[in-house]
Amino acid sequence: MRILIDECIDRRLRDFLAGHECQTARYAGFGGLENGALLTAAENAKFDVLLTVDRGIEFQQDLRHRNIAILILCAKSIRLKDLLPHVATCLARLESIQPGQIVRIGA
Repeated sequence: MRILIDECIDRRLRDFLAGHECQTARYAGFGGLENGALLTAAENAKFDVLLTVDRGIEFQQDLRHRNIAILILCAKSIRLKDLLPHVATCLARLESIQPGQIVRIGA
């Protein structure tokens, strides 16, 4: 699965998502794009999932006609040490997530 890691997430998280092709938004050339433009750019680049910590994105974006899913990590903070406990659940959910879905992991 191709995963785009939102720029608000520590890039080192990709090292813990074994078995998936991961790129950060900045590395993919999408740095600074707002949510709607970011989703469109990610779809055009054939990413399957946007991984973010932006809890508001599910209320701002309608994914019904999108070919991408969003996985939201809800942790105590956006620091890597607070995101890592959610990696196992994240990997499990990536096995079944479908385009147009929004999945929250954590609190």
